[in-house]
Amino acid sequence: MADVTQRILALLATLQTGRAFSGDELVARLGVSPRTLRRDVDRLRAYGYPVRTQPGPGGHYRLTAGTAMPPLALDDGEAIATLLGLATLAATGSATEGSVDEAATRAYGKVDQFLPKRLRHRAAQLRASLETGTAPAPSVDADLLDTLAEAIQQRHVITFDYLGKDGSVTARRVEPYRHVHHQLRWYLLAWDAGRDDWRVFRIDRITGLQVTTSSYPSRPLPADTALDYLRQGLDRERTRVVITVAAALPTVVDAFRYQEAEFEARSDQRTRVVLKLDTWQWLLLPLAFLDVDFAIEEPLAFRAALRDFGTRLLDHGDRDG
Repeated sequence: MADVTQRILALLATLQTGRAFSGDELVARLGVSPRTLRRDVDRLRAYGYPVRTQPGPGGHYRLTAGTAMPPLALDDGEAIATLLGLATLAATGSATEGSVDEAATRAYGKVDQFLPKRLRHRAAQLRASLETGTAPAPSVDADLLDTLAEAIQQRHVITFDYLGKDGSVTARRVEPYRHVHHQLRWYLLAWDAGRDDWRVFRIDRITGLQVTTSSYPSRPLPADTALDYLRQGLDRERTRVVITVAAALPTVVDAFRYQEAEFEARSDQRTRVVLKLDTWQWLLLPLAFLDVDFAIEEPLAFRAALRDFGTRLLDHGDRDG
């Protein structure tokens, strides 16, 4: 039953893009047989989704435009999670027209009409009672993400102009493999044909995207996951830091909540933290707010830097005026 549900949802998500799909295209995209596709289309119609079929040469499947959709089949928890997810995404970015965060803001205000009647009142209550703090992040165009997703699915080579850290713009031709959302940034993992190597691109720095008709063979990812590869790249020039803190695990986790770290409870009041940092200064605030004893196991350079900083604080604290 779970497999059937996944297939139905995948078929619905594909058809809800609004375009027409041939039977062969849907069979290839969804990885099902023609017979299974016909059965799944019949199931969608039974659920109330108006799937139109055009037989013969040039035949296709398409959701009928302008027809009211049946309510989303969400339980109470799923409906609340959907609203909270939209609210969280809407709180990032700058709400630029056409961006994902701006689309989330619009969807957050209208999702009620697609919920079952019994849930609409609860959704309205949640919206009226909820406030979210903003988390500024680069906006990414929703159409750009959609175009990249289709290129990844179809394995089509793409070209674009890319703005580097130094402000230079280079033309790229790549084989796209994965989207990655990490620390409020959207990334693209791709094989760069011009560099003959894997590269990670900030999607907000991509302009002039073009999808070609050239296809490419599948390559094994350079790590277990695209996220692992991204983290490896981000951590490549960072220093491994190991600290033992005289505080309970939940307290330490909260203090380092803005750092990507590994935590291990050594006892009820002793926690080991392992993280990667650019400079020792990133340790100051979380350690200051913890206000407990700690020991920096590695690196020795960070330990010495904090000791010197502490000495400077004492010297300035003893001075008058």
